Amino acid sequence: MNEELLNNMAHMTYGIYVLTTRHEDTINGMIASWASQVSYDPPLIMVAVHPNRYSHDLLKKSGHFALHILAREQKDLLARFKGPDPRSKFASLAWHNGVTGCPILTDCIGILECRIQTTLAPGNHTLFIGEVVDTAFNGEKTPLCTLDYEGCYLGKK
Repeated sequence: MNEELLNNMAHMTYGIYVLTTRHEDTINGMIASWASQVSYDPPLIMVAVHPNRYSHDLLKKSGHFALHILAREQKDLLARFKGPDPRSKFASLAWHNGVTGCPILTDCIGILECRIQTTLAPGNHTLFIGEVVDTAFNGEKTPLCTLDYEGCYLGKK
């Protein structure tokens, strides 16, 4: 990629979310920034996940995910959910199983729990498109976004 393209892509803004999933007894959570609403009726949410991520295979096997909208003051969760040990990511956090079995974090602005309807592989990330099957909204706060983060994810790893 040329430098101008990389600079432009680095200046695109996104929300920063925690994406969780479960397959059988295995749970995981990861940071996701490439996420978007893609339909209102039915309500569909898209998340892009690189195939080398631990959650990628769990998403394919489970068919479900939960996308957690974080508040700006929850930036400290980013380091926790970038860690390698899936169970330790949830240690000392309040969470419960959602209707799909996905871990649902109690402390966040809101949750969109989804059943995967479609997967696409248009490039080096898989797009998981899920229909919202359950939600929670815990109150108005400023969402965490890439403007609050010192780096940028260009999807190269």
